Amino acid sequence: MAIQLAVSTRNARLDAIETDTGVSAILKIRTGAQPANCATADSGTVLATFNLASDWAAAAGSGAKALNGLPLSDAADATGTAGHFRLYKSDGTTCQMQGSITGIGGGGDMELDNTSIASGQTVNITGFTVTDGNA
Repeated sequence: MAIQLAVSTRNARLDAIETDTGVSAILKIRTGAQPANCATADSGTVLATFNLASDWAAAAGSGAKALNGLPLSDAADATGTAGHFRLYKSDGTTCQMQGSITGIGGGGDMELDNTSIASGQTVNITGFTVTDGNA
């Protein structure tokens, strides 16, 4: 039998991510596969850096939490193929979350309008929702 949680508990766990990460989080899109976990050193080249707003995520609802202001856009820092993202505290070095990236409809944890990025081009995050398990 699998553990099941109330929606309110799932929402509280998701909202705790934003609380623990803090205000003015930094999101970096990187090349290659994501590291084994957030404690593992960064890998890949940083393709784009998003300085997120103070209230960077919407309040969780129905067991899911999304980035505020989608689509988010920023100029690319480098050229390469987006493979994963890392979300950091405002220091830009303390990883709080990471996940895969795909194009729109590709099923990644985060979706971009184009995963093939050239330096200086506009990078658009079109989808990013975290869903808590144990429903």
